[in-house]
This record gives sequence, C-alpha cells and structure tokens, in this order.
Amino acid sequence: MAEEIKKTEDNAAADQQPVFQIQRVYLKDMSLEQPNSPGVFLEQDAPQIEVAVDVGAEALAEGIFESTVTITVTAKVKDKVAFLVEGKQAGIFEVRNIPAEQLDPLLGIGCPNIVYPYLRANIADVITRAGFPPIHLAEINFEVFYQQRLQAMAEQQGSKDSVKVEGSQAIN
Repeated sequence: MAEEIKKTEDNAAADQQPVFQIQRVYLKDMSLEQPNSPGVFLEQDAPQIEVAVDVGAEALAEGIFESTVTITVTAKVKDKVAFLVEGKQAGIFEVRNIPAEQLDPLLGIGCPNIVYPYLRANIADVITRAGFPPIHLAEINFEVFYQQRLQAMAEQQGSKDSVKVEGSQAIN
C-alpha cells in the first residue's frame, strides 16, 4: 500500500515537471518574385539588400504552440527589384507546466532561435536556385528583438491611452 502511494506521488510530481519539446519544424510558406528578370541579370551594380523580420506564436491546443519566423529579403539594383523572397518557417512545440511569466519569452525568444536556422538555409537555397549569388543572413539575437517588440508595444499602448485621454473625436 505504501508503495502504491509512493508511485502515485511520483506520478503526480512527474506530471508537474516542466515540458518543452519540439514536435515538428516545417517550412510553412516560401515565395520568390523576380519582376525584372531576365534584364536584371545584365546589371553590373551590386544589389542593395533589405531584410525584414517578424515572429509570431499561437496556441494550437492545450500545451501545444506554433512559433513562426518570417523573413522578407528584397534585393534592388538601382531602382529595380532584382528579387523578393519571403519565407515563413514554423515549429510546433509542446510546452507544459511553464510559469505564465516565462511562456511569452519562451515563445518569443527560445522557439524562434530553434526555427530560424532552418529558415536561413531555405532562403539561401531559394536565392541561389533563382540564379543569384547566395545571401547568408546574419544571426539574430531574438532576445533583443523580443525586448524591442515589447518596448514598441508599450509605446504604442501609451500613445493610444493619450489619444483616449485627449478626446474621443480622434477615435473613429
């Protein structure tokens, strides 16, 4: 009887252990546009590269989350777009028994750190297969990116509050 109680206590303790597991990493979306091909291949100037990054997360089921990283790479030669590549890499993660205050940073920092290397490789591959020299994206410090997003959201919320205080005529 004492052994059964001990096993039940052990099972209950195991049920409360934090769980973080990768279920799947997959390419959710990839697009390539070359609006000025083939003429752009004749240009001699080096392209100007712009990179935009976005991350997101959503709950799929109890304790199951999808985390996404979206990268848009735009290359321009003079004022012509040589190519535009947008890729969205995602991962499904099991996250259980994580304190609420740690869940958002885990989904906004930890998961993107796992997903991003796959996206970097996929984007480099698409650009090379499109006939352009490879572009190797730099590492991203998702912790800094996360903090910047929190700060921007706080500033946006502050400006919304001031609009509400100033008067309702500003709100349509």
